[in-house]
Amino acid sequence: MVLSPAPVDTGIVFVRTDVRGVVDNAIRAHADSVSETRNCTTLANKAGVEIATVEHLMSACAGLGVDNMIVEVDGPEVPILDGSSAPFVQVLLNAGLKEQHAPQRYIRILEAIEVRMGSKSAALLPSDAFEGLDLDVTIRFADAAIGVQRRTVQLSADTFLADIADARTFGFMSDVDAMRAAGLGRGASMDNTLVVDSGRVMNPEGLRFDDEFVRHKLLDAVGDLSLAGAPICGRFVADQPGHALNARLVRALLDTPEAWRWEHGEAEETLREVAPALVAAVG
Repeated sequence: MVLSPAPVDTGIVFVRTDVRGVVDNAIRAHADSVSETRNCTTLANKAGVEIATVEHLMSACAGLGVDNMIVEVDGPEVPILDGSSAPFVQVLLNAGLKEQHAPQRYIRILEAIEVRMGSKSAALLPSDAFEGLDLDVTIRFADAAIGVQRRTVQLSADTFLADIADARTFGFMSDVDAMRAAGLGRGASMDNTLVVDSGRVMNPEGLRFDDEFVRHKLLDAVGDLSLAGAPICGRFVADQPGHALNARLVRALLDTPEAWRWEHGEAEETLREVAPALVAAVG
């Protein structure tokens, strides 16, 4: 995977460099491109070209404020690396970010938008207390290794780096056989996934945080919500969120234009792109 700078108003665009014989191998990172949300977020273009597991890289971009970037990938999935956003953050920070002198555009939440999937719920609410995205996430699992966890974060580059970026994805040993039979999770290992089995975390190194599980759900939410197409100013409150619920909320947001408005930052506020040099090849 190669990350490269892009002009103002490009957004984040994935390019499948291994795909030949189609007119379009570029995939826009936007809610309109979401094609699948089972276990990860997958995007596709109108030609049917897909890229899976975009959420950890998208979360890193949203957390650091990267607005414009080309992501070239020579396969159907973004590299999982260690299962968190930390390796992507490190690559981006090592390369540096360049300010682009154009007003930043935001989505300001004016009215509550809520979606439900059974006992799961997610909402975007107005907020005057914080100029940005305020996240409040609760997770509930029967396994004693996780249980009920809740964490709130006011999203900024500092809080993303300190509280969210290092949290790894997780799964249950009991689900491994079913996932592999369905063609999923074939690259999963304890190098990139927290594995839970009967009340225990099986990874020898243990947890990075006592509540690493809910922190990763925050990480996923930051990445999924960034597919709205611009940073969101408001509150995200979710009980048992996942990729499908997050995608449904972003879709409801975009389909309810009276519940939000576009806002632009002051002249001194800028968009950001990856520094004008080849960033890195990772994976």
